[in-house]
Amino acid sequence: MSRLDILLVNPSNQKQMYGELGVSLAACEPPIWTALLAAFIRKKGYSVAIIDANANGWSQEYTADKIVEYNPLLVGISAIGANPSASSTPKMPAISWLLNNLYTKSSNIKTFLYGIHPSALPERTLKEEHVDFICRGECFYTVPKLLDALKCNDEKYKINGLWYRNGDQIISNGWGKLVEDIDELPLIAWDLLPMQLYLAHNWHCFKHLDKRQPYAVIYTSLGCPYNCTYCNISALYDGKPRIRFRSPQKVIEEIDLLVREYNVKNIKILDELFVLKESRVLEFCDLIIERGYDLNIWAYARVDTINEKLLKRLKQAGINWLCYGIESGSKVVRNGVHKGKFAQDAIMRAIEMTKKAGINIIGNYMFGLPDDDLATMRETLDLAKDLNCEYANFYSTMAYPGSLLYEKSIENGVEMPDNWLGFSQLNEETFPLPTKYISNVEVLRFRDQAFQEYFSNLQYLKMIEGKFGMKVVEHVNHMLMHKLDRKLLNQPETS
Repeated sequence: MSRLDILLVNPSNQKQMYGELGVSLAACEPPIWTALLAAFIRKKGYSVAIIDANANGWSQEYTADKIVEYNPLLVGISAIGANPSASSTPKMPAISWLLNNLYTKSSNIKTFLYGIHPSALPERTLKEEHVDFICRGECFYTVPKLLDALKCNDEKYKINGLWYRNGDQIISNGWGKLVEDIDELPLIAWDLLPMQLYLAHNWHCFKHLDKRQPYAVIYTSLGCPYNCTYCNISALYDGKPRIRFRSPQKVIEEIDLLVREYNVKNIKILDELFVLKESRVLEFCDLIIERGYDLNIWAYARVDTINEKLLKRLKQAGINWLCYGIESGSKVVRNGVHKGKFAQDAIMRAIEMTKKAGINIIGNYMFGLPDDDLATMRETLDLAKDLNCEYANFYSTMAYPGSLLYEKSIENGVEMPDNWLGFSQLNEETFPLPTKYISNVEVLRFRDQAFQEYFSNLQYLKMIEGKFGMKVVEHVNHMLMHKLDRKLLNQPETS
C-alpha cells in the first residue's frame, strides 16, 4: 500500500476556546478551509485524508498517535476556524501541544501550518514551533508544489507562499498565489469529514433546539473589500482587502449535495459580507426558492447593503438569520476603526426592515475599541437593548495578529496577552486591549456584565418567549448560569 501523500488536521481546542460553554452551547463547525484544501489537493491526484480532532474531542496526544498511524508524507495543521478572524490565534496553544507531541513521537514527518496566525506572523511562528513549513496566505497552489518537492527530495523549495528554516536562517517566499476564479475550486470534500458530529449554534436553532444537526458551512465569496482596523481576514489571502465571488450556480451545486447526500437543513454562509451585490444575492435566492428547500440559513450583512426587496427574497430562500456588525453605539468610535459611515438612524431603519421581513437578527457589538470609554460602551449596550435583536454577540476588542490594530498596538507599546489563549474571547486567559481612556480590566468587566444585562433583560425575554416559546427562555436562563472565569478580573488593573 502506497504512503498517504497528505493528512490535514483540525486540532482540538473547543474546551480551550469556550470552556464549559463548549460542551453544550457552542457550535461545532466543520473545518471548511481544511476540507476545501483537501478537495483541491485530491483533484490534483494526490492521496489525502482529514482528521477533525476538534469534532471528535481527541486530545493532542491521541491525535499525534493517529497521525503517526497514518504515516503521511506531509501533515498540514489548520490555524483557522469557521469564524476566521477570532479563531486563528487562540488555536495556537493547541497546535503547539500537537506539534510537540508529534515531534517526540515521529520527528521525520514533515509538517506545515496554514491560516491567519501563521500567515500574519510566519517568521515568529517558525521560530516558536516544531514545524517545518508555513504556508503564508492562500495555499491552494503552494501545497501541491511542496508535495512534489518532498517526493523528489528537492530541498530548494522555491515555492510562492512557502516559508521554512534553513539552519538558523528563515527563508521567505512571500505570499501564496491567489486563485483568481474561485469557481475553479472543487466542491468541499464533505465525504472526508465526520458530518454526523457537527452542531449548529444554539440561537441558530431557537425554533427547533432539538434539531441542531445536521449542520454545514458554505462560502459564496472569499475575502472582504473593506479594511476595518480590528479585522485580520486579509492575512488569509495576500494581506490586501479584496473580494472574489463564487457563481450562484456553483454555490447551489454545493447546497444540492448537502441536502441530498447529508440531509443538511442548518447552514451558515461563511462570507465576511454575503449581502453585498444585490443582483447576485437575488439570483442565489431564486435558485434556492425554485428548488423548494426548507432550509435554516444565517449570513452576514451590513446595515447599508440591505433593502426591503432583498430582505423579502432572503426570507423566502430560508435565510432566517442575518448578522449585522453594528460594533458600537457611538459614531465617533465606529469612525475611529473605519467601520462604515452610516448614521444611527440607518442602523435603526435596517433592524426595523429586517424584523418586518420576518428575519431574526444577530447583533455584533464590540467593547474596548480605541476611542471607547465607559460612557460610549454604555451607549453601545443601550443601543443593543433598544434594538432588542434575537441574539447578540458581545466582544472585547482584541488586536489580532494580521490586523492594523495589532501593528499599531505593537508600535505604541501596548501591553498584549502573554500567551495566545489571551486572544480568546471566552477563556479564563482573555486579555483584551485597553483604550485611550480606560483599562482592559474595565473593558472586560463591562463586556461580561453587558452579556448578563442583555440576556436577563425582561424586554428581551418577553420577545423571545413570544417568538420561540418558553423552552427557549429557559435555555437562555440556563446559558446565563455559565459564569466565565477571568484571571484578569482577579488582578490589579493594567492601564
